[in-house]
Amino acid sequence: MMGVPVFFVVVLAFICHSHSLEIQNPFYRFKRSQENVLSDPSDCVSRTKQQVLNSHNFSVEIRMPGVVPTGSDTYLCTAFPVPTSRDAYIVDFIPHASMDTVHHMLLFGCQTPVSTSSYWDCGSVQGTCADEASIMYAWARNAPPTKLPKDVGFKVGRNSGMSHFVLQIHYGDISAFRDHHRDCSGLTLRMTSKPQPFIAGIYLLMSVDTVILPGKKVTNADIACDYTSYPIYPFAFRTHTHHLGKVVSGYRIRDGKWSLIGRQSPQLPQAFYPANKEVNVKYGDTIAARCLFTGEGRTSKTYIGGTSDDEMCNFYIMYYMDSKHAIPYMNCMESGSKELFQHIPAEANVPIAVSPGHMNSMMHMVHSTDHQENMLLLDTNRAEQVLDQDYHLEQVSAWPQSSLQLGQVSGLTLDSDSNLVIFHRGDHHWGADSFNSQARYQQRSIGPIQQSTILVVDPAKGNILKASGRDMFYLPHGITTDKNNNYWVTDVALHQVLKVSSDGRDRMLLALGEAFIPGSDNNHFCQPTDVAVDTETGNIFVSDGYCNARILKFSADGKYLSEWGAGSSDRRRIPFRIPHSLVFLPDRQEVCVADRENGRIQCFIAKTGEFVKEIKKEEFGGEVFALTYSPAGDGLIFAVNGESPYRSAPLRGFVIDYSTMDILDTFNPEKKEFKMPHDIVETSDGSVFVGDAGSKSVFKFTTEKLHRSVKKAGIEVQELEEMETFVQTKVRPEHNMSKTAAIQEKQTVAQQPQPQEENEEEKKSAAKPNKEWGVLPAIITTLLLIPLLVVISIGVFICWRKNNRCEVKTEPSSVGGILGKIRGKAVGSLNLGNFFASRKGYSRQGFDQLSTEGSDQERNDEDSSDSENEEYSALPPLQSSS
Repeated sequence: MMGVPVFFVVVLAFICHSHSLEIQNPFYRFKRSQENVLSDPSDCVSRTKQQVLNSHNFSVEIRMPGVVPTGSDTYLCTAFPVPTSRDAYIVDFIPHASMDTVHHMLLFGCQTPVSTSSYWDCGSVQGTCADEASIMYAWARNAPPTKLPKDVGFKVGRNSGMSHFVLQIHYGDISAFRDHHRDCSGLTLRMTSKPQPFIAGIYLLMSVDTVILPGKKVTNADIACDYTSYPIYPFAFRTHTHHLGKVVSGYRIRDGKWSLIGRQSPQLPQAFYPANKEVNVKYGDTIAARCLFTGEGRTSKTYIGGTSDDEMCNFYIMYYMDSKHAIPYMNCMESGSKELFQHIPAEANVPIAVSPGHMNSMMHMVHSTDHQENMLLLDTNRAEQVLDQDYHLEQVSAWPQSSLQLGQVSGLTLDSDSNLVIFHRGDHHWGADSFNSQARYQQRSIGPIQQSTILVVDPAKGNILKASGRDMFYLPHGITTDKNNNYWVTDVALHQVLKVSSDGRDRMLLALGEAFIPGSDNNHFCQPTDVAVDTETGNIFVSDGYCNARILKFSADGKYLSEWGAGSSDRRRIPFRIPHSLVFLPDRQEVCVADRENGRIQCFIAKTGEFVKEIKKEEFGGEVFALTYSPAGDGLIFAVNGESPYRSAPLRGFVIDYSTMDILDTFNPEKKEFKMPHDIVETSDGSVFVGDAGSKSVFKFTTEKLHRSVKKAGIEVQELEEMETFVQTKVRPEHNMSKTAAIQEKQTVAQQPQPQEENEEEKKSAAKPNKEWGVLPAIITTLLLIPLLVVISIGVFICWRKNNRCEVKTEPSSVGGILGKIRGKAVGSLNLGNFFASRKGYSRQGFDQLSTEGSDQERNDEDSSDSENEEYSALPPLQSSS
């Protein structure tokens, strides 16, 4: 008999609780939809936080804690400790500010902030840091986010001398604060604990003594300093003036020649724009900058100063340098001599016109500076811009599924069925004693390689489909296939190019060169490295190689046709230094070569050998070992570099836009590093394979879709696809959110813009709450309670039958009394969250609310606690809607 009243009491309790949540839910929906309108400074404080993304990557959000500047041209600062005791690296800067409120924003790194207050006035003598401060980032005029190139980061933390961030914001005109709102501007830092091979830094050129005369049409502020440190590689630049600046230009001067680093109008969004990547700076160079001002419209002199009525002349260079010599911040404040600046290029004196339309287009796009035309090209459809889905190559660590047992992997290609073909050296090795000074092979006595040197492998799983090439080769090197699926291979010990059948019978179809005899005439090779095949004519191209430094062209039947690149007689280019890898470009009728020791890629017209272009990047580190080509888009070159005795660069793969010659992506293995990446091939599905002679292995990489971005010269300005975290239970529709979920999401995605569709849905939900939201959990929960209540009723009935030895007392006037008295040794405390969590198939996520009474921000501390085991012995008091 006791089951009936208990059943109704529990149903009543759940209906009341659900009703209270239904009342609260529209408030939280409205509050969440208004996240960007902040009136409580505590909201800003909660946004200065760390979010862990995975074991290596995390983000830090730094915001002003709800400040109200008391006057125009106020400088306020806030400090935040680096949230790790280890070294960490900043790889992304994402600003959260508007030029309507913020004039400009700077991020400093230092050991000791000048104040420990939540914020302070840093425009006075007090300043930012008690020790030396390093500028790490600068923002103004609605500049978009900045992403550093891969393998580059700003080092902070334990060994960097930077244990704190200091955010400085200059509030120019405080008329924006007439509504007395509090400002929470700031930025998000995306960081990683993985050591970066290159460390980023800022070089600031700044004028301190320029005076702009009233009415004068042109005033130049010139800055120049000699550079006396280790090499730096600029990858981005930023300009900054106030209203009178028309154009700011930065240069490297070497041997009297001025090379542009970057040029921009400071009236456009003051982002970091891609620098001229062909320019590096080394010891003995001079770094120079010019700001062009006009005094028209002014009635008095304008000086360099910190207010919006003053002027500034700043040229920021964001660079990277080898981690062994990293310097995070350098500056130059010396006025340049008139003699030096007599030779500045004329473009530095040409103002860049800015229209209102330009401002709108620059909100989401980066536009490059074309110094050859002396003007800014602002066409968002420019061919050199790449606006598309960005793909990044990641290693497939589970490939191959079983060991291939390879020797030194020297060559890779694809057969006519798109299977991977591996050319390796078995138990032979190319060592210091393999050749004498005349390049003659010294180990003929050991005979040819007895293992199968050519393996046809399934590109999906890595299992061997076919094996051939036994007792044929001594030191394999390059391999490719023709349209009949025959193999064209080179052997550096034989000094030959061989055409071999692919049917597994190891038939030698054609041999070019004389076995074991090196030479430099039309009938001999000296350690030839690779072969490329013209897919239409069948003509073959041979890179020859370690001794001769030339490319030879033969007909399909082996007739000598032509050659180029030998010696230094060709004045158009520097002679080859080991042409190591070849690829034929069928859509362009060109052949490209990896000129290994020159660290470059050169392309030629296949028919004539006429030079077309050269791709040489500092990121190559002085050596390019191999390349392949895909006609996708405007053409993609895939390449791998190698170790150089003269330069330090990480071993990795590169994806290069053939047309713009920009590096679009770099990639490398995750679990073990490249040792000597020797060849590369790309499949029709976009997978990339790299053969490594050093580790005797083949790596597979596949593309992973990332966010949409605008990419140029190694720096990205992103249109971030904002992510949301939904905390959902299994007993309600996905588009509804409990109070706990709303609070957790608010803390996770604080002040990030939501997709338009979701905002519209939330507004509708806020205006018209779903009435089923509170009823559905009560119905399901009630059904789940039925077995428990049946058990209790049976127990009561058994006790009653056994001479009333068991007695249950109730107090109908008190709901708490009923639930309290039902607690006994057989049942235990009735914690509904724990009860449902113990039932298979049910998440406790949605029910913990019943015992913990929501988050700290929303509950009454006197009526609930944080304990997950709190007994639910009474209904929670209804919260006031005020």
